[in-house]
Amino acid sequence: MTMNAPVHLVVNGGAVTLAVPRDAPLLNILRNDLQLSGPKYGCGLGECGACTVLVDGVEARACVIPVGGVEGRHITTLEGLGTPGQPHPVQQAYIDCQATQCGYCLNGMIMSTVALLRRWPQPTEQQVRSALAHNLCRCGAHLEILQAVQRAAAAMQASASS
Repeated sequence: MTMNAPVHLVVNGGAVTLAVPRDAPLLNILRNDLQLSGPKYGCGLGECGACTVLVDGVEARACVIPVGGVEGRHITTLEGLGTPGQPHPVQQAYIDCQATQCGYCLNGMIMSTVALLRRWPQPTEQQVRSALAHNLCRCGAHLEILQAVQRAAAAMQASASS
């Protein structure tokens, strides 16, 4: 680790300056320094998707990104999408479809779904499967997750056209 240095981030819409090692994983900073529990530690190798966040609207694995590499960029975690009283349409669709079991992969699935729907507002089932293929889930809620993505896409299209 390098010495602590000021790092400027925009996290969930708020400017943050922290004196941290620039090579520290973004995930550690989000969880330990900013107390955000949405991104989870899974594999630590960027392969399971539990730590997925959005960096400037694009999905990224927070466990393998040094915090210095995202200085000045906009980082969105699960906590930045919606609130318990006003969930993001993707969060609401996952709730409505009961698309979770243990919930550990859920953060990554939701964040990847948000990124997917920004790229393809009306994705085909194959596009959904492809986009979520690198988010590992061992519980077996896969059909419900597919339904949730399609429900979220429809809800977001309906709100965009109204």
